[in-house]
Amino acid sequence: MKRLKFVAVAVLAASVALPTTSAVAKSLTGGGVTATTPYNNDSGLIAVYDGSDDGDPGKAEYYRHDSAGTKRTLWNKSGYRTTVTSGDGSAIIKFQACDENNASPDDCSGWGAP
Repeated sequence: MKRLKFVAVAVLAASVALPTTSAVAKSLTGGGVTATTPYNNDSGLIAVYDGSDDGDPGKAEYYRHDSAGTKRTLWNKSGYRTTVTSGDGSAIIKFQACDENNASPDDCSGWGAP
């Protein structure tokens, strides 16, 4: 009986300690642009989908863990109904989605964490 309890405790401890392989993605939308991270279950990737048929590009502004003081921008200039993905790097820690408006302020979501 002691051995059974030990095995049960060991299995429970291992299931809590081991990281999961799937991450839950979070999406933010500003105007018609959606930014999603982690993308493809990778916390170092962010994607920008342009769902606004206005001729203006969309973008994600974001910060990475290893360079938390540097704001980065991923542009989607590919057009309506397209998605672009960042290069891989350290985990995204904060991001927002923006639909650019050339002569007016951009339509941005609030800042969020994945």
